[in-house]
Amino acid sequence: MTNLLSWLNAPWPWYVAGPLIGLMVPLMLVIGNRSFGISNNLRHLCAITQPNQIDVDFFKYDWKEHTWSLVFVIGTGLGGFLAGVVFANPDPVALSPAAVAMIHNWGFAAPAGLLVPPELFDPTLRNLTFLFAAGVLVGFGTRYAGGCTSGHAITGLSTLQLASVYAVLGIFAGGLLSAWLLVPHLLK
Repeated sequence: MTNLLSWLNAPWPWYVAGPLIGLMVPLMLVIGNRSFGISNNLRHLCAITQPNQIDVDFFKYDWKEHTWSLVFVIGTGLGGFLAGVVFANPDPVALSPAAVAMIHNWGFAAPAGLLVPPELFDPTLRNLTFLFAAGVLVGFGTRYAGGCTSGHAITGLSTLQLASVYAVLGIFAGGLLSAWLLVPHLLK
């Protein structure tokens, strides 16, 4: 039992986790669905909770056809809880000296074995405003791009959709620009 727990606490190598994610695409094609991602599920949740009196065409569809997708989101949340809490690795995160120096340059103390500085998640007005604005931008971006990173990068690319190539290139270019140019200035 101890060996099983130590195996579960260790990060899974890419050659195990990657193929497991990749196997979702043929599985979805077998069950007759070509859409995979988290942002679609937010639409389904809104369609479920929308009262009949509100007339929004975007939510007028049979969300029950996507029940499997909602089960996937619940499984994702449960899996994250199990990985982060139940089977959490007790060893501190080993950041490279370059990462620690970058965090210091942004004006934060070293994360002390954590993945991110705890100051980022203090419930201050600045942090809440920053997180809210980031969430709005991500929500707008996923709606504008017609899906999220997981949807475009996993199913869009594997089903050879040209729009997904553009979306993934834009998502990663925007992420790199934000990480190197925008975020350091916002955090100072």
